[in-house]
Amino acid sequence: MRGTPPHKNPLKPGPRANGSRRAMASMVLALAGWLAGCAALDGARPPGPSAASPAARECALWLAQLDAAIDSAHVRDGGAHRMAGFPFVRVDRFLASFRDEALASDAAFAAWGARLMALDAAARVAELGNLPADEPTPEALETHDAALARAAQCANLLWADVAARPEARQALAARAVVPDDYATWQRAAGLYALTRVPFFAGVQAWQAGLRDTFDRLAPRAPGAPGAGAWQRYAPAYPAMAPGPLTALAQAMPRDALGIPVPTREAAAALLQAYAPVLEVARAGSGGVAPFDRFGTLRWGAGDAPEVATQHPVAYQRIAYTRMGAQTLVQLVYSYWFPERPAAGAIDLLSGPLDAVVLRITLAPDGTPLLLDTIHACGCYHLFVPTPALAPRPAPEARVEWAFVPTTLPALAPGQRLRVRVASGTHYVVGVAPHTEGAAGGQPGGDAADGVTPYALADDHALRTLPTPQGGTRSAFWPSGIVPGTARGERVLFWPMGIESPGAMRQWGRQPTAFVGRRHFDDARLLDDRFKLR
Repeated sequence: MRGTPPHKNPLKPGPRANGSRRAMASMVLALAGWLAGCAALDGARPPGPSAASPAARECALWLAQLDAAIDSAHVRDGGAHRMAGFPFVRVDRFLASFRDEALASDAAFAAWGARLMALDAAARVAELGNLPADEPTPEALETHDAALARAAQCANLLWADVAARPEARQALAARAVVPDDYATWQRAAGLYALTRVPFFAGVQAWQAGLRDTFDRLAPRAPGAPGAGAWQRYAPAYPAMAPGPLTALAQAMPRDALGIPVPTREAAAALLQAYAPVLEVARAGSGGVAPFDRFGTLRWGAGDAPEVATQHPVAYQRIAYTRMGAQTLVQLVYSYWFPERPAAGAIDLLSGPLDAVVLRITLAPDGTPLLLDTIHACGCYHLFVPTPALAPRPAPEARVEWAFVPTTLPALAPGQRLRVRVASGTHYVVGVAPHTEGAAGGQPGGDAADGVTPYALADDHALRTLPTPQGGTRSAFWPSGIVPGTARGERVLFWPMGIESPGAMRQWGRQPTAFVGRRHFDDARLLDDRFKLR
């Protein structure tokens, strides 16, 4: 049992220090049961109560009680969206985009449902793992594994009930909509129609400055400034030859919705093959500054998680995007730094923790099509396409659409990218193809002093970080925001409608535009902005 002393059961109330706590726990559990019962009669299970079996009704009640305990302990996972009336599934923006196709056939609906249930199951692993040992929970939860097994059993039973009834299928599809992370009332209160103008001017100024930096550090400029002033981090995995990688990508099966289904081994092979080479600027004439060293997250005594930099690690995940009738695989890598240091006495952008997120979109044959990147706050979104993609025009003026500071040449299957990151700000300031075995801290040429290997870790690990007390805790609040990472900029940027702008965020909760509405995980983010040539 993760992080729990063997004599304690994390899913049943432990011994109380006094009678008042025991009484309070009983009251909380009784209240949870009463609320769950009300919910089961009013939307906590699939619509059509007369059609549901007693077993389905019992499962809906049990899941509602479990959810009440999770919410009471404030360990709700905020990544995927929960839908009222369907406590056994969750949805993200990618799967929400299939809600119409899912109704086209039994096979499509089954494939969609399997993925919705998988999202819920993954979230429940984190929620139950983080549940305090003394939190009151529904009876019959003897162990962590037993609770997960029962949740899975109930999910299958309730899914069968939904699949058997056309009206329930329609209701689920209708509710499979992920709310965006913009608050319309904030924009209204902040006079967004007027304030967006100076904000957009600020975005344009930042983009112009960064484009100049890309041009100055471009590999086509021999002797560009800063040669040798970069520390290279390379993935601790061998390159994969183009032939085997193409065969692996093309052999990947697809489900009834056309979504690729990589095996665990295939997913690991792709993520290892394309893990970028990262070059981090050295601070002055010395080595890499402490705030520029990335590593693993863990909980310490502070309000925000800490970064252990002794062994560099990038957190990885598989994602998907839709372009036309195709669904493409995306490889996502997140590099977490201890802080963004203040550049002066007043720096509204500085604060604890910072993270650079790199995403590589692959063609069906495994050829890279594009790199796009943000910081974990959703800030600083930029796109670096290959010639396989042509940009589409913005639908209107003065909206953040697709900032392209540079482009890439055509890349071969398995060819890594080399990404350059500035000191302190951690802005991405250079992207170029990487040649295996070539020396150089400058993309395309100049030598760097040594190479530091880095490992890969599952991005889902961020939902159950170790704590000093021996348990686990998510890096994220239920809102998807990382505690303790608020930035001073929130005081000025609130009229744009984003909660705590600048704070680090969980995957699926990253709005990426101050002007307009855009999320990093929008299903057709790339399809709206680029077309295949």
